[in-house]
Amino acid sequence: MTVFILSIAIIVIILISVISVYNSLNTKRNQIQNAFSSLDALFIKRSDLIPNLVTIVKQYTNYEKGVLEKITQLRELKSSTTEYSADSEASQMMKQIMLQVENYPELKADSQFSNLQYIWSESEEQIAAGRRYLSASITDYNNSISTFPGNFIGSKFGFTKHEWQMAAEAQRQNPNAEDLFNK
Repeated sequence: MTVFILSIAIIVIILISVISVYNSLNTKRNQIQNAFSSLDALFIKRSDLIPNLVTIVKQYTNYEKGVLEKITQLRELKSSTTEYSADSEASQMMKQIMLQVENYPELKADSQFSNLQYIWSESEEQIAAGRRYLSASITDYNNSISTFPGNFIGSKFGFTKHEWQMAAEAQRQNPNAEDLFNK
């Protein structure tokens, strides 16, 4: 009877061990899929965000350029003539400029460029962190199915080594700011 109980205890311990290793391997395989999904989300964020920010910066720069050109025209008009009609025209132009300045009191395209640079840098840092997480997940999983008892149990349940996936050439390329600004 003692041998029977001991045999059942050994079978239960082996079964619990197999289940534990199997669950651990599944968890690690799912972690890789999670890492891929997270990295894809970061790539999508970058591809959506950066071009839109560049468009905003370009529009703001064009707006600021227009305001500065109007101010320059006003100065030239004021300095080139003293006629009453010129004063009236200059006065009208000044009212337009003042309305724009009241709506947009600070004309600082440089802060827009700084914001773009910060967000771009932050996006690249997040992608780099995502890549490190993916690499760590793949390494952890591959180590688990390469060492005992994971190699034995993994082979019985169809777990195979995860192949490293390299980024496509287009993914490796960082968006070119000059190309984005020239669109």
